[in-house]
Amino acid sequence: MRKENLKSRPLASADVIESLTNNSVAVSGTGVERASEAYSWISPGVILSSIRTLESLIIALVGIDIWALYVSGGVFAGAIQYAAPILIVSGLIPIVFQAFGLYTIHALLRVGEQSARVALAWSIVFGVLTAVVFFTKAGDIYSRVWLLGWFGIGLIALICFRILAGSLVRRWNQNGRLDRSAVVVGGGDRASELIEALDGSSDIDISIAGVFDDRGDDRSPSTVKGYPKLGNISQLVDFARSSRVDLLIVSLPISAENRLLEVLKKLWVLPVDIRLSAHTDKLRFRPRAYSYIGSVPFLDVFDKPLSGWDVIIKTLEDRIIAAFALLFLSPVMLLVALAIRLDSKGPVLFKQKRYGFNNELIEVYKFRSMYVEQSDRTAAKLVTKDDPRVTKVGKFIRKSSLDELPQLFNVLKGQLSLVGPRPHATQAKAAEQLYTEVVDGYFARHKVKPGITGWAQVKGWRGETDTTEKIERRVEHDLYYIENWSLTFDLYILAVTPWALLNTENAY
Repeated sequence: MRKENLKSRPLASADVIESLTNNSVAVSGTGVERASEAYSWISPGVILSSIRTLESLIIALVGIDIWALYVSGGVFAGAIQYAAPILIVSGLIPIVFQAFGLYTIHALLRVGEQSARVALAWSIVFGVLTAVVFFTKAGDIYSRVWLLGWFGIGLIALICFRILAGSLVRRWNQNGRLDRSAVVVGGGDRASELIEALDGSSDIDISIAGVFDDRGDDRSPSTVKGYPKLGNISQLVDFARSSRVDLLIVSLPISAENRLLEVLKKLWVLPVDIRLSAHTDKLRFRPRAYSYIGSVPFLDVFDKPLSGWDVIIKTLEDRIIAAFALLFLSPVMLLVALAIRLDSKGPVLFKQKRYGFNNELIEVYKFRSMYVEQSDRTAAKLVTKDDPRVTKVGKFIRKSSLDELPQLFNVLKGQLSLVGPRPHATQAKAAEQLYTEVVDGYFARHKVKPGITGWAQVKGWRGETDTTEKIERRVEHDLYYIENWSLTFDLYILAVTPWALLNTENAY
């Protein structure tokens, strides 16, 4: 969202490229920070829709407050007459402000310049209200003090809110949180033409970190329009997992079908948007087939499974339901903890490294179900029926899935979701083969946060994975969930999970 030219961004140092070549991804100087330090991208659409909603709410509250303090005198008679103009005005605010161009990031960054426009737009909204009151001869119904107070205090409230919102948006803009961090896939002349086209466009909301290409420097130069070639496509996967990358821009031509498919096969497992450059292709589709960055057309290849409001909705779902579940289930968890303590020596909780979102290693909590000296922290050996490593209490809590309840704390920490692909241990195997060796594209299930329960679990694919078919079917269901996510889908899975737990055939 910053108005600087793309080519003005800093060039990666030789140390960065060398470290990347050695599979130690470092990105200082490339416009992208390490994942542990980087600020996440904030969708401008979420910001602007929130501003619309809050401004309507502010105006409605100002009108209600003045009515309550001055007009009503503690009596609710006449409330309906005053409710009508409050609803009309709060509904007109986003429409008129949109027409005045006040719902853009640039408008929020220039609050001082936009104050006069805010005042004019608010005056027009209030003018519409005044005209309606006049022509309907309803002037005797409404207090003049209420109307004047609402206009004056409403204007002050709007400008003050814009100042606060503007300062927050300005800080996000300076931190790069309004710019999507992008990487160009494929170098050479096409990448050069693409970057030049982006550089010549206005309202660009991306920051390019560099270029990745499998070809050598003889066919793909080490720098493209001032941007470094940071490595090959395989190294790009590691880069995107340890650094903030929101967007992959593929500069390969559509005609290079085999090479394009080979590249996309490696990249589709990443939780990023993937766009195929179309600005120099002779083959043209209908205008609505394209998306645009500035004025440059792209074909959408893959989208993040969750972005914008979907992320916020799922986060609220996780935190709210997990908090209530912990409160409701705390007596059960205390009884389980007591039973574990009485049954065998050792800690009540067991912590295990598992793969989380974007292949990040997270520490997942469980109630301990094995004897301490026989615990398997990497899950190198599957738990089987009548496994001697499992305690008496452990057998019960594993069959009933009560051992998973501490993962509600992982949900509150933001490491897990309530619903999602189950997090697997680092050395988990099916038929003596690592999951990654069994299922092609296995890591695509990490495009979203893992969950305590999931679509695979409620469809019967839980428990031991002693055959390759079991992990294949589990991943198949995980990918279906990712591609078809919705709030109602999540709530359905949560609702049927207790009934699915009654099937303990494969749970040991």
